[in-house]
Amino acid sequence: QVQLVESGGGLVQPGGSLRLSCAASGGIFSLYTMGWYRQAPGNQRELVALISSSGSKNYADSVKGRFTISRDNAKNTVYLQMNSLKPEDTAVYYCNARTIRDVTYWGKGTLVTVSS
Repeated sequence: QVQLVESGGGLVQPGGSLRLSCAASGGIFSLYTMGWYRQAPGNQRELVALISSSGSKNYADSVKGRFTISRDNAKNTVYLQMNSLKPEDTAVYYCNARTIRDVTYWGKGTLVTVSS
């Protein structure tokens, strides 16, 4: 069983930055594809960014050039650096882990609010 705990959300002004963290426990973190997803009120959950076990990264078009996903396998942690935040980035951000057997785990989410 894998447990994921997100942190780092909060209120930020447009144009500001936040860094989200997701600490994983259980399993072999270095083998997992890790991802960040978000869900805004009234919307479906959507992919924000992925990072594979080899370090390959993918981003949603809406965040390319503004967000950066990274991982520290020694700390079993994945990060999402969010810069130039916009009001439309407001959402609950969820951490996701996908194992080599395609089993997925979710964190409980952390709220990001971008507002002046």
